[in-house]
Amino acid sequence: MAEAFFNKMAEGEALAASAGTMPVGLVDPNVIELMKEEGIDISSAKPKQLTTEMLKEVDKVITMGCGAEEACPAFRVQSEDWGLPDPKGKSKEEIRNIRDEIKVRVIRLLQETLSG
Repeated sequence: MAEAFFNKMAEGEALAASAGTMPVGLVDPNVIELMKEEGIDISSAKPKQLTTEMLKEVDKVITMGCGAEEACPAFRVQSEDWGLPDPKGKSKEEIRNIRDEIKVRVIRLLQETLSG
């Protein structure tokens, strides 16, 4: 969700990429549906494994609660953890709340990123 919000709102001025420490095979259909409420189609998104190679060229790393330091290569570089819950297994209302919090944080991140 964060990648989709960021890339849509950045309008090409910055780029976000998303990956996880234990990605699942498909994006949760409820997440796809609830992002469509925001006018964003992520139905073709594929979960990716986070690797140290992905971190070599980044300016900033945002984690959503990797959990264990050993499992998350982002801890090897300076990062900011938003500590948000995983939407997996959550109700649509809970996912909507997570989505809305992600959107607020992405807006702040973009303001910091694009103004500096």
